[in-house]
Amino acid sequence: MRKAILLATIGLGLLSCTSQNIGKNMDLPTEWKHTTNIYEVNLRQYTQEGTFKAFEKEMPRLKNMGVKTLWFMPVTPIAQQNKKGSLGSQYAAADYTSINPEFGTMDQFKHMVNEAHRLGFKVIIDWVANHTGWDHVWTKTHPEFYLKDPDGKFHIASGMDDIIELDYKNQEMRKAMIDAMKFWVKETNIDGFRCDLASWVEVDFWEQARPEVEKIKPLFFIGEFDELENPDYGKVFDASYSWKWMHKSADYYKKNEPITELTDLLKKYSAIGDSSMRAWFTTNHDENSWNGTEFEKYGEITKPMAVFSATWNGIPLLYSGQELPNKKRLEFFEKDVIEWNGKYEMADFYKTLLNLKSSNPALRGGDAAVSTYLLNTSANDKILAYLRKNGKNEVLVVLNFSKEPVNFTIQDEDVSGEYKNVFDKTKRNFSEGKDFNFKVSDFAVFEK
Repeated sequence: MRKAILLATIGLGLLSCTSQNIGKNMDLPTEWKHTTNIYEVNLRQYTQEGTFKAFEKEMPRLKNMGVKTLWFMPVTPIAQQNKKGSLGSQYAAADYTSINPEFGTMDQFKHMVNEAHRLGFKVIIDWVANHTGWDHVWTKTHPEFYLKDPDGKFHIASGMDDIIELDYKNQEMRKAMIDAMKFWVKETNIDGFRCDLASWVEVDFWEQARPEVEKIKPLFFIGEFDELENPDYGKVFDASYSWKWMHKSADYYKKNEPITELTDLLKKYSAIGDSSMRAWFTTNHDENSWNGTEFEKYGEITKPMAVFSATWNGIPLLYSGQELPNKKRLEFFEKDVIEWNGKYEMADFYKTLLNLKSSNPALRGGDAAVSTYLLNTSANDKILAYLRKNGKNEVLVVLNFSKEPVNFTIQDEDVSGEYKNVFDKTKRNFSEGKDFNFKVSDFAVFEK
């Protein structure tokens, strides 16, 4: 068997993140982050009521599906001045330490968090640090907290006229922001934050804020930034977005780009190392509402893309309704409930993947003990195949990333012996043959 090398060339070798875990990844109280997944909750559109109380009833179902961490889009009240639509954006806060009455009360939020913890979930909330709405309480009590235009007016955030930007040169504002973050940890016992537009805020704020907030308890921080574009932020956050991958994979499908565009990008992500992780996803609230559903973006490779997101090195990120599956774009500023039909046709699919992610050590994210091999096949231009190993544990993933049926063979000595197919539970001895006959949209995941 070939020895590991730091980076792979397509079809020839290993994508191995061999850097040592340092700092935040050595923090044992948040050891759970290496095996977790994240389910984004769009509370407004989740139920007809759109409340914490109504969502509580959904949590046992999500637990059964294998969900580990619940991420709630902003739960703070929405600014009314210059709001968009009839309900406004949840990302235009009117107060950092209150609850949006649309969702319920603070006591009901606390009850939901306690119930989530009882069921075994971790809970993180969206934190919007870059900007507020126009009538946030600070605009009246501390107007000096905001960036101003030459005419003295509040500075509008780029491309979004319902929000105004904060001034991170103001040290008092920074302290007030950190105190607000502490409030949610102390009062509601959440387990971390998803930080909106994290790279729009100076990195030294996050370097200042995280250790201060974590004086209360160890927390999980995921930032909305791509570490290939903002490497300094990776030193602060446990996980980041894979925006480049999401855009490149959509282009790959829509523009018929060569698969080397994807594998070359995966090499770059792997070179970052394991002191941080990437979150992989096929949709989220922004993508669904503004750029189209996962089915619009990925067509025939939607399911193979979902399998990739759950099995590559990092954290799988799901959005409300993917278990349905939801095939409509949800309104952002209006009530537009997910059209649940009680069937949850994709729930077993995700349950298999999420349980594999949490149980097989070969799928631990951000762990230098895990090696990830890109495998050579007789159809490297159509098939993405890889092997993840951690000691004796292995997970083999084979994905048809083309728009046509493919007959191919894995031509790699790293795959040998008996594996079990995680979906149909059949066993296969790859020492006796490595041929596949894939239809469009086909995939296979094996473990041993």
